Amino acid sequence: MGGQLGKVQTVLGLVEPKQLGFTQTHEHVLVNLLPEPLRKEYVGEPITLENVGYLRRNWLNNPHNLSLTSEADAIDELKRYKSSGGGAIVEMTPIGTARDPEALARVSLAAGVHVVMGTSFYNAAFHPAEIQNLSEEGIARIFVRDIMDGADGAGVRAGIVGEIGLDWPLYESETRVLRAGALAQADTGAALNIHPGRAPEAPLDAIRIVKEAGGNPERTVMSHVERTLFNLDEMLRLAETGCYLEFDLFGQEWSYYPLSDIDMPNDATRVDYLIGLIGHGYKDKLLVSQDICHKTQLARYGGDGYSHILDNVLPIMRRKGMSNEDIEAVTVRNPAKMLTFV
Repeated sequence: MGGQLGKVQTVLGLVEPKQLGFTQTHEHVLVNLLPEPLRKEYVGEPITLENVGYLRRNWLNNPHNLSLTSEADAIDELKRYKSSGGGAIVEMTPIGTARDPEALARVSLAAGVHVVMGTSFYNAAFHPAEIQNLSEEGIARIFVRDIMDGADGAGVRAGIVGEIGLDWPLYESETRVLRAGALAQADTGAALNIHPGRAPEAPLDAIRIVKEAGGNPERTVMSHVERTLFNLDEMLRLAETGCYLEFDLFGQEWSYYPLSDIDMPNDATRVDYLIGLIGHGYKDKLLVSQDICHKTQLARYGGDGYSHILDNVLPIMRRKGMSNEDIEAVTVRNPAKMLTFV
């Protein structure tokens, strides 16, 4: 295990779980959401006061908005997060979407925020060509290397497998990558994070694959629950598998969702779901985050920044009756337990 057992592995090294503090478990600090062949061809116009309102609602329509590659911006934004009480961020940028381990280490050090980096491949549109020739064992070796030895030859180690990107229905290569993630989870003791396809059937199907591959659902995080499942009964069925339910789109309060024909819930509704799940005994399996991945979500470009949950959502939680113990479980204890190597 290389000393990871019982510890959390950040981009600056191993830390005790209790050192993390308030933790958002699904963010992107440095990322480019354009597939690599398109990055030079499509640049997009800079974000201004004149177009920021349009881009908040139509964030896919400007390639410039889909690229978070400025270390200076990242440092400033994470300093704001720290000043509001943030202690740690889980950075879920997959391989091939501008993941930059060395830059993440510099940002973490400069901002004074713990950063846990993931290792994964996103969905099929972002798969490098070599994946087609790799077995699930071969893909798993990439994930294990990133965790045990360091990513991209930089020596900066990942601390979680994920986010593994899936469509619906799954492409064959996505199934192979997910099975590889389960193998790496079992081999390293790290947690596994899944980005499910956009269908109510997708989360349970993904958990089935994890179990068949020898992974552990109780060490698995299902991302984006609130854009995939739309009532408490569906969420309870997922919770029965033992996985973590991650409500990670806080701050996205518009009534539409450009990637699927759904009505996106607002933050108050997300809190209602958390309260419902807590009432059914699942307080220890809930996580929250914002999934920041485009410029208009950053404070510098008119968004809420990474401190939105701290600044704006915690008051909603308290107003709706969540106790301080409930909030600490969801924002401190559960992330620390999930990120601890076993």
